[in-house]
Amino acid sequence: MSSKAFIELALKTLSCSQKELSIRLNVSPTQISKWKKNETMSQEMENKIREITKIGNRSPQFVLWANSIENADKWERLINYLADLALDSDETGFITYPLQEEKDLLCEYTFEVLNDMGVTIPKTFPKELDIDFDSDSNSNEVWEDLDNNPYFNLIYNIYKSLTDVYGFYAAYLSELLDDLDLYDTAINIESCLLQLAASKVDVDEQFAKNIRMFKYQVNNDYVNWLNFVKENAFKAGVPLRAELLNLVYDSNDELGCKAEKESLGYNSSRLHPDIYMDELLVGMRTINQVLAHIMKKLDIYDEFKLDTSELYVK
Repeated sequence: MSSKAFIELALKTLSCSQKELSIRLNVSPTQISKWKKNETMSQEMENKIREITKIGNRSPQFVLWANSIENADKWERLINYLADLALDSDETGFITYPLQEEKDLLCEYTFEVLNDMGVTIPKTFPKELDIDFDSDSNSNEVWEDLDNNPYFNLIYNIYKSLTDVYGFYAAYLSELLDDLDLYDTAINIESCLLQLAASKVDVDEQFAKNIRMFKYQVNNDYVNWLNFVKENAFKAGVPLRAELLNLVYDSNDELGCKAEKESLGYNSSRLHPDIYMDELLVGMRTINQVLAHIMKKLDIYDEFKLDTSELYVK
């Protein structure tokens, strides 16, 4: 957890100065300043701040983004509802663990992604989202208001995209990363899947002001990570069961379909297709197109004759 977020939350929640907070925590004002610069804070001190701010197990950064504990409660209820909704519609055949078993972290991760996309979290929780989602008394008008709310739609679409992205990851990458023992790269790839899922969602640039830079950065990171995995798989002689870069370039729907086919055993008869050969063929076709264009520009295309005898080792 960020010690800076703990201090900022305590100062805001308690409406006190740094000196007053230092007295309450029984530390020096200098120590408060160090924590504001993100110096590591002990678990005991984190627990003490949780107690005096009454945030429970919530992330302090999430509460800060929500602007109050009351707002955080409402966002958490909405996020849990949308996570369950996305899980119910998942058809990949794989369990999306971040939506099912990591809900304590999901709120913070979701707000972090929204922030990176340039989405402004409202200071006051939207009224139309402040309902009992399990109530049978909700009118059609209430649900229409939900459907028209940009936060409701964006968060749900990100989670739905995540079920597809995570399905492909579980089908083709998870075991491979374990086999190759690429611990650091595996952490990066798995921990940023929510960002990758968000990068595949259509969103109004007026609502998500940083979306272009966000997509570029996420895609660039994943291309580097996945190429590193592919290089290590090639060196280790481990065949790939799918083109890993599909995770970047395919839509979430396409990834979901590939994951579903894998889970249903449709690919069982395809014993580790040689993805490397596919890449070689693509490269050869690219070279053929480029060379032909160059030769035409040099005006030697018609007179060039291929000497096939030079292609064989003598």
